[in-house]
Amino acid sequence: MDRREFLECAALLVSGSVIKAPAFALSEEQQQYLATADDYVSRPANLFNDAQRRIVAAVAEAIIPRTDTPGAIDAGVPHFIELMVADWFNEQERVIFMAGLEELTERIPAEFGKPYHELDGAEQVAVLERMEAAAADSPWYQPGNIRRAFISDAPFICQLKELTIWGFFTSETGLKQVLRYNPMPMKFDGEYARAPGDTTWAPFSFYR
Repeated sequence: MDRREFLECAALLVSGSVIKAPAFALSEEQQQYLATADDYVSRPANLFNDAQRRIVAAVAEAIIPRTDTPGAIDAGVPHFIELMVADWFNEQERVIFMAGLEELTERIPAEFGKPYHELDGAEQVAVLERMEAAAADSPWYQPGNIRRAFISDAPFICQLKELTIWGFFTSETGLKQVLRYNPMPMKFDGEYARAPGDTTWAPFSFYR
């Protein structure tokens, strides 16, 4: 199993989820890994310091804020991000992430007089939009990349968005309270009509 496949399995472990066919086809090696791995989500994360954790939490919440549905913090996304960066990023990816986080830690107080997590919501979003504009030439943003194919040298803001969305929608909170969850096995109908305002069906069969 390559590192990216392990990343996919790690996401399932963080959510405590088992995928049912035909949503995803797991290899025998992946199934064995999922069946024998320990409780990954309970592991402590020790890569970030307290200030970095507050910033990562604020960024994740700015990407998926709490409204009438849960936000990123409610779903445990900041801890997920720290685990992924510490355990599953390769050295190149980790260097990009930590350099971006360090820049955010140092630049924002110099510009605004306070750290990122103390900015108001509009200021936080403006900072992220500016980071996105600076990263716009990355292949991550290419129009053809509709499935968000994994890009190892993606800029920091792209890493943050990918991990935040991934972590949220593999969590029990995201799947049950934002997507539509129905654990009963049914046939797959790719042309099933959705009413206006309906969310996507959650493909997971059970959770932690």
